[in-house]
Formats: sequence, structure tokens, C-alpha cells
Amino acid sequence: MYYAYLLRCADGTLYGGYTVDLRRRLRAHNGGRGSKYVRARLPAELVYFEAFETKQAAMRREWELKHLSREQKLALIAARPPVSQEEA
Repeated sequence: MYYAYLLRCADGTLYGGYTVDLRRRLRAHNGGRGSKYVRARLPAELVYFEAFETKQAAMRREWELKHLSREQKLALIAARPPVSQEEA
């Protein structure tokens, strides 16, 4: 499976990405080995994700998520139950 996801950084900003392993990617981000953007705004928490069968679909959704307004991203997050640590 592939995942498109949103993180909430410590400064309240939202970051979108894609991965094959949500837990490992979140650990990498919070360990300072993820993106430069998140590294400067630690800690980050996983607040939204979607699962996909193909890498192309996850990458397409990542692109869509990154182009949503902040308000649209917050609406997506609010429409889903909170992400638990077990899911991440």
C-alpha cells in the first residue's frame, strides 16, 4: 500500500507527503531525517492519511493535497476521526 498524508507541525502549519510506511516516515520526520520543511518545525503529528494501491495514485493525491487551501485541508482533517498512534 501507498499513503498520502498530512502532518501538523509544531508551529501549526500543515505538510503533505506520500510514503509506503506511515510509522517509519513519521519517525524519520520527527528524527530530523524527513523534509527540511518539517525538520525546522518539529515535532510533527500525523493528522490525516489516505491509502492507495499504486504509487502513482498516492503521488497524485499528494499533489492535490499540497494544492488545497489551508481551510480545505483543515476541513478534510475535521471530517475524519483523529488518527491514532496505532494507525500511524
